[in-house]
Amino acid sequence: MDSTLSTVGLPVALGVIMFGLGLSLTVADFTRVRRSPRAVAVALLCQLVLLPLVCFGLVLALDLSPVLAVGMMLLAASPGGSTANLFSHLFRGDVALNITLTAINSVVAIVSLPLVTNLAMAYFDLGDEASLQYRKVLEVFAVVLVPVVLGMVVRARRPGFADRMDRPVRAGSAFLLFVIIAGIVADQRENVGEYAASVGLVVTLFCLASLVVGYVVPRWAGVSDRQAVACSFEIGVHNATLAIYVAVEVLDSVELSVPAAVYGLVMFLVAALWGVALTRWILPRAAALPSQHA
Repeated sequence: MDSTLSTVGLPVALGVIMFGLGLSLTVADFTRVRRSPRAVAVALLCQLVLLPLVCFGLVLALDLSPVLAVGMMLLAASPGGSTANLFSHLFRGDVALNITLTAINSVVAIVSLPLVTNLAMAYFDLGDEASLQYRKVLEVFAVVLVPVVLGMVVRARRPGFADRMDRPVRAGSAFLLFVIIAGIVADQRENVGEYAASVGLVVTLFCLASLVVGYVVPRWAGVSDRQAVACSFEIGVHNATLAIYVAVEVLDSVELSVPAAVYGLVMFLVAALWGVALTRWILPRAAALPSQHA
């Protein structure tokens, strides 16, 4: 990837996205877990345990190359992002719960992301080529969390400004993600067709599986519909920019970032279609069930 894009563009894109996330967060979001302990616990179980297992099964079943398989596992270990909150809002989820899950997942990922990625590297025998050391991960998350804290400070002191900036920052984040993905495609233009054929199906299946697991498992656990919708988008919409940043800047591999880049394009369409399915068919049917048994 072009050095300017990787050394400047990626950190800036990640910083803008995480600052925008911080503009929507307050300290109360980290403590609200006491109000919905079951929903938070089930969502974390899905995020930290079920999704890596689902992703691992998919990469084995579809026989991905070791590098792309590890790239998929890196994506699976990445937390949700601000885009998840937007989808939750659009499709009638519990946005307060969604924001709480995003806040908690972003912190938990400091441990879970390197753990899952290193296990994948060991399994697919990439340990000699790259390693995700906790010290370097802490540096990455310092870069991630500082903009979040700054955004939270701005929201605490200037809530009106934070509200006004919400939409422009989201739009800017989407644009920067597009630029990063375009840069990866340009850098890997000779292999774009091969990569699309290799990871297009697995990325689509993983995105859909994440969204479905994020809704079905919480519903089985007795979580309300609105909370399950929030869990679905939090679990199903990953922070692709973070995964790309770790792949390119920490692991020094553009090829590792390909699954996240493809996911960044596919995710918007899959999540939107899933949201439509939720609001038009799944949620109305679930609401009708009690009356059918009455």
